[in-house]
Amino acid sequence: MRPRLVLFGDSITEQSFDSGGWGAALAHHFARQADVVLRGLSGYNTRWALKVLDRAMEGAANESADPAAVTVFFGANDASLPDQQQAHQHVPLEEYQTNLRAICAYFKVAGIHILSWNTVCLLLQLLIRGLVLQNKWPSAAIILITPPPIHEPARIRDMYGDNAPSRQPERTNEAAGTYAQACIAVAKELDHPVIDIWTQMQQFPDWQTSALCDGLHFTLFGNKILFDEVLKTLESIGFSQQSLRSDLPLFHEIDPKDPLKALEI
Repeated sequence: MRPRLVLFGDSITEQSFDSGGWGAALAHHFARQADVVLRGLSGYNTRWALKVLDRAMEGAANESADPAAVTVFFGANDASLPDQQQAHQHVPLEEYQTNLRAICAYFKVAGIHILSWNTVCLLLQLLIRGLVLQNKWPSAAIILITPPPIHEPARIRDMYGDNAPSRQPERTNEAAGTYAQACIAVAKELDHPVIDIWTQMQQFPDWQTSALCDGLHFTLFGNKILFDEVLKTLESIGFSQQSLRSDLPLFHEIDPKDPLKALEI
């Protein structure tokens, strides 16, 4: 049975199966070796994602096997400014971290011995609030991805259609960076791998326009940056083309004189 990779996140995940998207690139890279399952919810923040988590994951995994890995990619909408146009998407920083912990715990409860006392207390608070820690896929690797950087002028143009000096962006790179650091902190607490796409993307020249198409969502190049980072992270946990078998006999393995023999499996 092919292993599965589950991609869970907001619009940057939902759009990842577009032509040239990072999710589509993963599906192509692992063709006949693994299935990539898309669970992207455009516009969602961690508060909304947590509310619909059980329904969102219906059918995402085989009944007989946990996914090999799950990417959790939220924060771009949580970091929307609370006094601007997309204020309804904003989630306070502390709640964002608590929601990330709850989402991770739904999939996989980290060993109690690696958690700080504060984190244990927070997880107990989640139980009190009725957010059940399901430990749904205990053998899956959970990979957190930080929110990406923001190019404010492009966000103003995208939101308002002009560059009027009086306009204010609904997101800022500074706020996104704060949420990125909060995401990294949660990953370290729970001992999960993390991709700091906020930092990585800004290493490239002209990232504002080469990697972002509207100041938030990714260009083809931006998708390539994240694809490469996800691939490296998967390899670090032992999930790679080299470690996986191809499903069913390859064409060159089929004997032209007796084609059906290779299919007797």
